[in-house]
Amino acid sequence: MATSTTTIRPMTPADADPAAAVVLAGGWGDRLLFFRFVTAAPACRPLVAVGDGEIVGTAVGTANGPVGWVGTIFVAPDRRGHGLGGALTQAVVDGLDAAGCRTLVLVATEQGRPMYERMGFEIQTMYRTLEAPGLPSAGPPEDRIRPFRPPDLDGMSRLDRAATGEDRRHLLAAFATPESARCLVRPDGALGGFVVRAPWGGGATVAPDADDAIAILEARRRAAGPERRVRAGVLAENEAGYRQLTDLGWTDAWSAPRLVRGDPLAWNPSALWGQFNHALG
Repeated sequence: MATSTTTIRPMTPADADPAAAVVLAGGWGDRLLFFRFVTAAPACRPLVAVGDGEIVGTAVGTANGPVGWVGTIFVAPDRRGHGLGGALTQAVVDGLDAAGCRTLVLVATEQGRPMYERMGFEIQTMYRTLEAPGLPSAGPPEDRIRPFRPPDLDGMSRLDRAATGEDRRHLLAAFATPESARCLVRPDGALGGFVVRAPWGGGATVAPDADDAIAILEARRRAAGPERRVRAGVLAENEAGYRQLTDLGWTDAWSAPRLVRGDPLAWNPSALWGQFNHALG
């Protein structure tokens, strides 16, 4: 796809470094590990916009079964205001539609929201990101929480699908290791929840029971130690969970609207307590 001054094409592994450099220069943080992942992941559809031989924009789509995520819509500051963000978004949408995604999801900035609404996206809910300092690792560890084991993947995938309405098994399988993931096991041996950390720092946290989720998040605080901070992300539907976290010293760090387009989503937003990022879910 081409605009009047740029061409939009698939992002290749060789594009990861220059694309990350452009995004970093634009104030969006370090996306290098993320771009290296999405250019190698079959379910991801990363794109770049190229103008005058240089990368000037990025976009990423991820097909999680019937649900597609649209994210990392970035345009270099000197290229904004000419429709490139909309062209990148439409290219991602077209790719996800072709992949069979019936529901599309994105998290919007205030600047981008009007464009997405013109494209048929509607506000579904709000993400609320909270932050808390790490804790001293005093006392015995939480005995219900242990490192991930490969046989856990089936149970994690079932919990995840019920919570998100998506098929994110490919992401869980890519990221879950005994070092990066923790599982909460109930007294009857059933899996009650989990956290899986991505290489760039984001972490999917799923637990249908709020007390189980709090146990996982507080264990993360103890593992982090007092020198570091920990983040969690809840949705507006989970008001009770939000209050529990603030009672434990978590404070608001960021919020943004979650927009959807397409078929209604069967999900349980109160079971979601953290995300990989807003281009994967």
